Amino acid sequence: MPTPRVSIDKQTPSAYKAMVKVSLKIAAAAEAAGLSRAVMELVNMHCSQINGCAFCLTVHREDAIAAGLTAQQLAVLPAWRDAPNLYTDEMRAALELAEMVTNLPDHHTADCAYERAADILNADQISVVIWGATSINAFNRISILSRYNVHPRP
Repeated sequence: MPTPRVSIDKQTPSAYKAMVKVSLKIAAAAEAAGLSRAVMELVNMHCSQINGCAFCLTVHREDAIAAGLTAQQLAVLPAWRDAPNLYTDEMRAALELAEMVTNLPDHHTADCAYERAADILNADQISVVIWGATSINAFNRISILSRYNVHPRP
């Protein structure tokens, strides 16, 4: 029988609360930079897909729909490169940056992804997307390592 997992959000609540505050600051910075909530929710969803975080996928699916993303955009998200008509240039640039943050590629690959994003996003937007991807990756790890339960939702 596996050792029960510590829910690190409850074990060290001050650190978790600080993470939540960081994510709220990132959301405010995204809005100030002119990035839609939909773009940031795509980042949250895609990083969570890459990491296999069922809990964050459940939470952010609802947020993504509330932000105006379609069921088709969410369903096709793992293959976003093959469906350019479903995602704006801004969305595609954010998704590529999110993958770069999540997978930490070699320097050349990262440089190419960054350059493509810089053709579409300004410095504030690049910063916010990278912070957003960094934040959701941290929340993915918190959820996965604490083995958060996913309950059926309508």
